[in-house]
Amino acid sequence: MKIDLTGKLAIVSGSTAGIGLGISKALAESGATVVVIGRETAKVEQALASIRQSVPGAQLRGLTADLGTAEGAEQLFVAEPRADILVNNLGIFNEVDFFDTPDSEWTRFYEVNVISGVRLSRHYVPGMVKQGWGRVIFLSSESGIAIPADMLNYGVTKSANLAVSHGLAKRLAGTGVTVNAILPGPTLTDGLEQMLKDATAKSGRSVREEADAFVLKARPTSIIQRVADVSEVANLVAYIASPLSSATTGAALRVDGGVVDSLAI
Repeated sequence: MKIDLTGKLAIVSGSTAGIGLGISKALAESGATVVVIGRETAKVEQALASIRQSVPGAQLRGLTADLGTAEGAEQLFVAEPRADILVNNLGIFNEVDFFDTPDSEWTRFYEVNVISGVRLSRHYVPGMVKQGWGRVIFLSSESGIAIPADMLNYGVTKSANLAVSHGLAKRLAGTGVTVNAILPGPTLTDGLEQMLKDATAKSGRSVREEADAFVLKARPTSIIQRVADVSEVANLVAYIASPLSSATTGAALRVDGGVVDSLAI
């Protein structure tokens, strides 16, 4: 089995670090032309350099834009009017108590984590339908199923990603365009490292050791009993983005290490 995305144009939102950067590398390795997008030009350039180092000859384009806003999305639409593969990865998270979370923070999370993907899908999917082929992938989370008590606003937005992806898949029945959601569990990203920064300094453990300890404490149902690598998530996305996944749509695909203790989703 070979994942071949030669000739495909992939847009990955929030792709300068973490899972988004890993997905961009995986798609580039598979032959896709990848558009890397972030809010800061320096970080976009760093991400492009990182991918080129890992994937010599990678076909890449970069764009500086805030896709959490309508204005930023419009910048993308002007620069890249079409796409074959859309990965709605952009997302933010934090730990905050429900009673300390104001309306403005709920709105900010919803705009970035949900509306950004809705906005991009609304623009790019009609072109995919017209050509009879396309892939739309939403990055949800195991937190969208097992809502964390200390991250309610994040969990709710990730549940919304599942609803949008499943409903859009049904809306596109018979078109050749598939829509799926990916549900990562705790993954060793820059964001997780930052969240565990104080704990790592206090314990004296390595970042990975601290992340693994976090999984055992905060997600004790994990079957792999460790944090996942970004590549483990990116590999699943690359498959779902490929022609090989043509019978998979409307699905919520878990790469959570078995955190969610359920026979179904």
